[in-house]
Amino acid sequence: MWTLPVRASFGASLAWALFTVSLGMDLSLQESLLLKSLGLSTKPSPKIPIPVPSVLWRIFQKRKTPPVTNRDPADGCRVEEFNVPGNIIRVFADQGHFIHSTQPQPLLCLQKHLYFNLSVLEEGELLTMAQLEIKFSHNSYHSPGQGQGFELRLYRSCQVLLQGMPSLGRGRELLLEQSFARLHQSLLFNLSDVAKEWTARSRNLGLILEIAVSGDGASAALSVGPQKLCAGIDSFLDTSLLVVTLSPQQCGASRRRRSAYNVPVTPSNLCKPRRLYISFSDVGWENWIIAPQGYMANYCLGECPFPLTAELNSTNHAILQTMVHSLDPEGTPQPCCVPVRLSPISILYYDNSDNVVLRHYEDMVVDECGCR
Repeated sequence: MWTLPVRASFGASLAWALFTVSLGMDLSLQESLLLKSLGLSTKPSPKIPIPVPSVLWRIFQKRKTPPVTNRDPADGCRVEEFNVPGNIIRVFADQGHFIHSTQPQPLLCLQKHLYFNLSVLEEGELLTMAQLEIKFSHNSYHSPGQGQGFELRLYRSCQVLLQGMPSLGRGRELLLEQSFARLHQSLLFNLSDVAKEWTARSRNLGLILEIAVSGDGASAALSVGPQKLCAGIDSFLDTSLLVVTLSPQQCGASRRRRSAYNVPVTPSNLCKPRRLYISFSDVGWENWIIAPQGYMANYCLGECPFPLTAELNSTNHAILQTMVHSLDPEGTPQPCCVPVRLSPISILYYDNSDNVVLRHYEDMVVDECGCR
């Protein structure tokens, strides 16, 4: 039976739990610990899995590249694509609804309540960025006439909005407004301050989105109605909130990293890395872990005999311990073969609310072993 050192890191503990689950050891207990480490209460069962946002695929594919030798450990605690600290990226789908007023406003194309459930964020996570994306279809309407444009307004909701309930001016606070001449594929807005307030106060009543006709189109809308000018906008509207957070306890690794893809396979009883591939399908997780399907985790195994050599990456304490063991084998054990260099991986998965999450984990792959 192999054991982890008492001061094992978070990532090493997660990797070891995966190892024991793959071997069928204490399956229910280990699975519970694994899910908890992923921030999950139970094993997710996506009802209708949503497509993986392209931005998460790009970041995941970039992180699949083998680690660079002597890479700074702090790299895993920063999202370079957004230049913010973080090791967890979630994309929240909008759970709001369209607002249908009993008194239609002639210039208003659509009015929608946006709601993003951020309650899945774990205690201790630091929110570092929140970006709202509003997507449109390029074919959602014909080219606007000369002088015609649109005006987008985003409000913070200050009162609970019920299904079908009209938006009242006194129940909202204007956050931003932007004019544009035609619908782009997507519009991006930084809502970091708003999202931080939601998580700090635990009071998230959502947002109100309005898109109205502006410019010369306003006069046309009054005479012919907004139906032609606004046709298709609400049918092709999609919104999501990308949130980056930092889990500090996962950023304490101080070891330098090297490539974990060339673990030697040589017949020897000495302490060294041994190849171990962990398949997520073997533990029954293939329906909610999107990628990777598995990874080369490796493990340490072998003896630490006297005299210890430099190749065994021994500490001074281990060298002295083997000397004492050689004199008193019954009273003093040999040093243990344990990981001394590890590499990170990233996991793309669905959480319990069917959100897509990209999470970076330190110390998941054994690169090098030593006697300790």
